[in-house]
Amino acid sequence: MKILVCISNVPDTTTKIKFAAGNTSIDTAGIQWVINPWDELSLTRALELKDDTSNGIKSVTVIHVGPAASETTIRKALAIGADDAVRVNAEPLDAYYTAAQIAEVVKKEQFDVVFCGIESSDFNGSTVGGMVAEFLGVPSVSAVSGIKFENGQAVLTREIDGGKETVTVSAPCVAIVQKGIAKEPRIAAMRGIMMARSKPVKVFEPVAVEPLTQVVEFEKPAPRAACKYIDAENPRQLIELLQNEAKVI
Repeated sequence: MKILVCISNVPDTTTKIKFAAGNTSIDTAGIQWVINPWDELSLTRALELKDDTSNGIKSVTVIHVGPAASETTIRKALAIGADDAVRVNAEPLDAYYTAAQIAEVVKKEQFDVVFCGIESSDFNGSTVGGMVAEFLGVPSVSAVSGIKFENGQAVLTREIDGGKETVTVSAPCVAIVQKGIAKEPRIAAMRGIMMARSKPVKVFEPVAVEPLTQVVEFEKPAPRAACKYIDAENPRQLIELLQNEAKVI
């Protein structure tokens, strides 16, 4: 069984984002790029499953759609423990375009289970995983917080309102994972960092796909209003502000 883990290259969450070119693109100068947190957790869980030889997992591969500059992030995933990697040599223009490129690689390389983080920490679109499954014509399960293999099938635990649900799915399938899939992301050891230098990264040229969306303009959220202090002896004023200004009661 072969597992493919989709990874996004995202700015570190402490990064202060600036815009360029008339607010139509992000100024990448000085940005520290990291593996998307949801993808990092899904990679950790995939490696945990591989460590248990009873699961019959032969390899864990990571895939990323992006230019050569993103290979630093791919090497981080290899240092964590992925066996090899695939990079589609293209800018991820939108979710549809990205999903189409991933699906084409899956068709060529024949992976059994695809792990995809529920969203990326930059655009928070939550659509790539479902689109990959639709392109492939295979089942997908969203909000997955646990996964194991029994009798050659994937047993997935997913979060639902008021509890949890267990779903059994035959491969090939797509698991769209969220936090809880692994307790903590696996940290790369020095040996893993050294080995990552020689692990293979296959580069595929993109297939011709027209994106469905385009960025017109980025806009920062409005600055927060100044804090208002209310006299503790004047609860009526507080209630009026909550009702008429904040509109929360």
